Amino acid sequence: MSAEGMLKMRELAERSGVSSGTIKHYLREGLLGRGEDVVRTSRNMAYYPPEYVDRIRLIKRLQEDRFMPLKLIAQVLEEDPERALALLEIEDRILERALSAQDRGRVTRAQARDSYDVPDAVLDRLEEIGVLSPTARGYDSDDVAIIEAISRFRAGGYDEALGFTVYDTLRYKEALEPLVADEVGTLLARLAGEVSVERAAEIIESGADPLRELIGAMHSKLLLAELRRQREAR
Repeated sequence: MSAEGMLKMRELAERSGVSSGTIKHYLREGLLGRGEDVVRTSRNMAYYPPEYVDRIRLIKRLQEDRFMPLKLIAQVLEEDPERALALLEIEDRILERALSAQDRGRVTRAQARDSYDVPDAVLDRLEEIGVLSPTARGYDSDDVAIIEAISRFRAGGYDEALGFTVYDTLRYKEALEPLVADEVGTLLARLAGEVSVERAAEIIESGADPLRELIGAMHSKLLLAELRRQREAR
């Protein structure tokens, strides 16, 4: 094999943005193949194909963005590296859209507090338990929807005198977290490599409102079913 058009380790590190030490570790772990494409001109000198640049970048992204261990990354790359890249691109596009929408709809704490008559102490506790996640620019649209729901609960009689507190929201947060993780995994697995990144983002975005309605309707049915079950048990 000729070294023409190939890269020295220093050049590979510069183009990929990953240190030579990390690249050597990837090589030892077999993440860059079995070395058939590497041209060794001496014991201490080797040249690497330029295709390694994109592969190294992908490995680093899978490590940092998806927190995947190297053994799993090696398996993913061996099975279908293009699909792994498609997953990342879809995630990036969805996050880009979501963050853009959130930034447009942010409101300050004072605006949220005054609009929905929710005390600062309640907002503080919701932030402490991770139900609300404001930034320096305020609450996003989902935070505002949660605050509005809390306000309506309080107005309807769900108050602390009866034992209802903001900590009841943790029940839903903890129940939804594994469900959402499974949902995201399923969506990405079905869409990656099957449709364009833009189309995948559109499909996921279009499902947000129907999903809220579906969850609300199913919750209502399950609530009534449980009330009937408990009545019959008594």
